[in-house]
Amino acid sequence: MAIQWTANRMVDVAQERAPWAALSSHSRGRLFPEKVSPTRSEFQRDRDRIVHSTAFRRLAHKTQVFVPHEGDHYRTRLTHTIEVAQIARALARALGLDDDLAEALALAHDLGHTPFGHTGEDALEAAMADYSGFDHNAQALRIVTRLEHRYAAHDGLNLTWETLEGLVKHNGPLLDAQGAPVPRYAKRGVPLAILEFDQQFPLDLSHYASAEAQAAAVADDIAYNAHDIDDGLRAGLFDLAALSQVPFIAELLAEIKALYPDLEHTRVVHELVRRVITRFIEDVITESTRLLETSGAASSEDVRRQGRTLVRFSAAMAETERALKKFLFAHMYRHPKVMKVRDEATSVVLALFLRFFKTPADMPPEWAQAAQSVSEERRARLVCDYIAGMTDRYAVSEHVRLFGHAPTLR
Repeated sequence: MAIQWTANRMVDVAQERAPWAALSSHSRGRLFPEKVSPTRSEFQRDRDRIVHSTAFRRLAHKTQVFVPHEGDHYRTRLTHTIEVAQIARALARALGLDDDLAEALALAHDLGHTPFGHTGEDALEAAMADYSGFDHNAQALRIVTRLEHRYAAHDGLNLTWETLEGLVKHNGPLLDAQGAPVPRYAKRGVPLAILEFDQQFPLDLSHYASAEAQAAAVADDIAYNAHDIDDGLRAGLFDLAALSQVPFIAELLAEIKALYPDLEHTRVVHELVRRVITRFIEDVITESTRLLETSGAASSEDVRRQGRTLVRFSAAMAETERALKKFLFAHMYRHPKVMKVRDEATSVVLALFLRFFKTPADMPPEWAQAAQSVSEERRARLVCDYIAGMTDRYAVSEHVRLFGHAPTLR
């Protein structure tokens, strides 16, 4: 045991850790206790389990905004996830956090997403309206605690408490101090899957998550904004002139123009995206360092009980980020071309849900068998799990198999 403890402790001290960092050697453990690894920290083991999961591999064929027919150079959930992980590690290193935990959370943050990006999520939410709804964070929790079947001793990946709480709470607490849902869950309530798991393995739903989880969350925002600029320009949904309506972008383009007056368009875009990412990261590091150092936090537990997010944009950059998101929402996510694909993708998901709900035998044998002699609620959740796990192309192929055709999705 001394060798095993020393191996985990060595990981904690191999880098300079800030007092507010999560320590693998002080993890709250796993739902199913396991022997400590002599060669890897607990958070490294979590990261590796996520990377080797079936759900992670499926991200390669799940899209963000565009479907694969649009071209090979657009982001998928997998490439987005890798970009988030890179930014999360950079933030964690700069802030003295555990970069393995930050990376694990970044790699897992989109596991619960459906085919066809947020369109599929909206469709499943509508289909599940009478059956406790659908939430991609809750679905990610179901995947890593129940739906992955890789181990003889238990369902799920048996991740550490710190990774599970970060997966559920990276956007903040789910309950207030009185135990009521926070505003974003006030209407529909906290997802049942999260509440049920919390009864088994309490995740302190009224507290914030670790600084590492907060770093992964802001890394997601940074990556999302930057790659949507790139993909939106590539798709011709808007041009640089329109994008210059955002003052932040206009300033960066002016910098590029001054330094490289004759630069071709493609390189201008790459320079722009690189500068967007750099400015966002540098702002988060500066602001978060200030907040963490003045917070009085002397441990990861202190971070959780601060009552606010400590790893975040400055007020000025947060306003800039909101302006950029507002532009992208109007010019990209609600572009007529994208809306047409959204409508077609929605029809695929809803048709599959209704068919499998009414005729479970049309699902693969293991799913069909599980759906026999169960309540409507249970059958709906099984169908939802099956569809949520589909890749874009598999959902299309299933629609063709069952209905003889599928929308063009372009």
